[in-house]
Amino acid sequence: MALIVHKYGGTSMGSTERIRNVAKRVAKWARAGHQMVVVPSAMSGETNRLLGLAKELQPERITSSVMRELDMIASTGEQVSVGLLSIALQAEGLECVSYAGWQVPIKTDSAFTKARIQAIDDARVRADLAAGKVVVITGFQGVDPEGNITTLGRGGSDTSAVAVAAAMKAAECLIYTDVDGVYTTDPRIVPEARRLHTISFEEMLEMASLGSKVLQIRSVEFAGKYKVPLRVLSSFTPWDIDIDEEAKSGTLITFEEDENMEQAVVSGIAFNRDEAKITVMGVPDKPGLAYQILGAVADANIDVDVIIQNVSHDGKTDFSFTVQGVDYSRALDLLKSKVVPATGAAEVVGDPKICKVSIVGIGMKSHVGIAAKMFRTLSEEGINIQMISTSEIKTSVVIDEKYMELAVRALHKAFDLEQETANS
Repeated sequence: MALIVHKYGGTSMGSTERIRNVAKRVAKWARAGHQMVVVPSAMSGETNRLLGLAKELQPERITSSVMRELDMIASTGEQVSVGLLSIALQAEGLECVSYAGWQVPIKTDSAFTKARIQAIDDARVRADLAAGKVVVITGFQGVDPEGNITTLGRGGSDTSAVAVAAAMKAAECLIYTDVDGVYTTDPRIVPEARRLHTISFEEMLEMASLGSKVLQIRSVEFAGKYKVPLRVLSSFTPWDIDIDEEAKSGTLITFEEDENMEQAVVSGIAFNRDEAKITVMGVPDKPGLAYQILGAVADANIDVDVIIQNVSHDGKTDFSFTVQGVDYSRALDLLKSKVVPATGAAEVVGDPKICKVSIVGIGMKSHVGIAAKMFRTLSEEGINIQMISTSEIKTSVVIDEKYMELAVRALHKAFDLEQETANS
């Protein structure tokens, strides 16, 4: 008997019929002798609906108090899901109990709307599993030290599921979603994109951080830190598919690099439309410049991605960086009101119409000329590169948003990703 964690996305929970199918699938695994913990998302569209209502009523200035209430509202979507799924499982003849994040409890910090999990007390869940019950836990949410309900940010149910699997040392965490695995890139943009049978943890971490929406990056970080075997697979296969076949489907995220992985120099192309570029112009070039600018941004809990500081001219320099689109206007206001007066910068300019396109591959460690090939491919398509960021297994470029699909298609073709390779 193995302890298995299933996570189901919003699409899988999108109607009572789909919830019934989820219950039948979970019941199949439970009847095969596995201890089952299930982490469902809110029904598709529900979180957007709830936050849309809040947006109509919220004040212009978003304070920590407002964000606390946003978490209170958003968390109810998952609470409905766990209750419905538990009822459906009971209709299948299984003993089942549901818990909200604060009841487990899943303990987080107090960063409302993007809290981080700090610990999970699994005693209650273990007692229920020992009594033969299926346990259904809300994804996306937890509780802070003051007892406030917190949420983990969009896609946070993935993180909840992996964190629960890590805390309970589950044999495997299966992430059921509306795609049947991890692809070389988004098949909606490149129809020739292929599903990968395996992908390394390092590659998946980069893909998630660079805009691939299959898994939330923090869920991959958790999986890597605690060595949680993770599989991404489709919830739209028939629920009564043979369990052994289902257990081998989708994409397995592995922690061991095998020799075959080296043969695929580039495993995938990731992209992110949700980026904006900000440039602080004419800043006096002196020690501590980056901290003066980015310290204030970090204090506001705004994540910074690609950073470039230009060569100094006449003691002045320009400092550019990218942020998530949702943080763009807040970061711009912060820089204009606080950083410009403090640093003596000339002005702050922004561009919300940019995107980031990246090539990822563990084979890049042992092959030279990969970045040059990427730049040549984009140049041949007439695409100007505004910023560049590299690591051992990825190269990212910031380009004009209107060229994103052209860039992804050209790079996918240039690196022969439509061809079957040994690691796929």
